[in-house]
Amino acid sequence: MLSTHEAQKKLLPEMCQLLLTRYRILQTVHLMQPIGRRVLAETLKMTEREVRKETEILREQVLLESDKSGMLCTEDGLAVIEQLQEMVYEWTGLTHLALTLKEGLGVQSVIVVPGNYDEDETVLTLLGKEAAKHFNESISSGQIVAVTGGKTVASLAQFLELDNERQNVTFVAARGGIGHEMQMQANTLVAMFAAKMDAQYRTLFLPEHLSEQAYQAMLTEPMVVDMMKYYDQSDCVIHGIGSAEEMAIRRNSSPDDLRILEEKGAVSEAFGYYFNADGEIVHRIRTIGIQLEQVKKCNNLIAVAAGKQKVNPILSYFKVAPKQTVFITDEATAKAIAESLL
Repeated sequence: MLSTHEAQKKLLPEMCQLLLTRYRILQTVHLMQPIGRRVLAETLKMTEREVRKETEILREQVLLESDKSGMLCTEDGLAVIEQLQEMVYEWTGLTHLALTLKEGLGVQSVIVVPGNYDEDETVLTLLGKEAAKHFNESISSGQIVAVTGGKTVASLAQFLELDNERQNVTFVAARGGIGHEMQMQANTLVAMFAAKMDAQYRTLFLPEHLSEQAYQAMLTEPMVVDMMKYYDQSDCVIHGIGSAEEMAIRRNSSPDDLRILEEKGAVSEAFGYYFNADGEIVHRIRTIGIQLEQVKKCNNLIAVAAGKQKVNPILSYFKVAPKQTVFITDEATAKAIAESLL
């Protein structure tokens, strides 16, 4: 027997594509507002004529409005986006794709957002929105949240919500400094997240990669001892998944170190550990930060990663990833992962 959605498609096959087109326009305006018609057309790879026609209809329905700076999504428009999301994800196959990855990767849950992170800048915003939605719904008062750095993790910031019922949340930097992009550092992100939620935060202003002598000395420092207690007590970890080569370069690894990682078949990196394609640890750096053993004890793990170059690292890391992980990625990455799991 046909489902309601299937019956609708049979009777009005054109309805599905039209609804998806208007939904995507409305969603993109919401994510990029205020936005002009030309930029919207370029983002969605549509003609300006098509965009003009559809946005006029959405404006007549009071789902969009315009001012001198461009188009904006109204409250009714946002309500429509939220109300139709489940149906749209079902129609486009994202719900089924997420279930396929959940079973294939063996994790608690997978959320797949539409689009291709490598081609569409709004996809990063969607990743952050879905990750933040899960976080906002799962975090409780008094909990400790460890946060790594990176672009995808940073994407949560604008969607974190202040809730008076969630008191005394503490964000802690899950690792020290790495690379030169201060905006994406764990220390920067915990301060940003805490400001959004009126929460507390703890930073770790140490180089992530230390010599053996410096590492042993730092372990006895009161600040480090204090941070290690936070890591042991962490209730949630928000993190990305890096490719081994990318992370080694960001750490300014020597040519010899890069060669060793290549020889050992390192594919992915997380929490200072390098894994091969089978999920085996092939290298570990001396780092003051949250350790894999501590991560595995957390009940709430949120991993955000997307992009063509992340497919193999994702497959590698999830061979060893804790089963309680909630993984958020984009449609293009999810399809590539699903193909590799066959």
